[in-house]
Amino acid sequence: MQVIELNGKNIEISNLSKPTNKELQNEYNYIFAEELTRKLFDKGFITDEEYEKIMIKNRHEFKPFLSKIMP
Repeated sequence: MQVIELNGKNIEISNLSKPTNKELQNEYNYIFAEELTRKLFDKGFITDEEYEKIMIKNRHEFKPFLSKIMP
């Protein structure tokens, strides 16, 4: 996979390695957990504060690709 980063006028291309099966499984598990947590929140079973705490734990547990830029 190639990622192009634009820094002003400079263009930087980085080669990223292909995700492993474990990384892909973690990504899937994170998305599934996120959807389930969102449904619990939308139905009023958990509060906004609980939702945020669960999502932080999910990011820590599953380590999705974008977790590096998530709070």
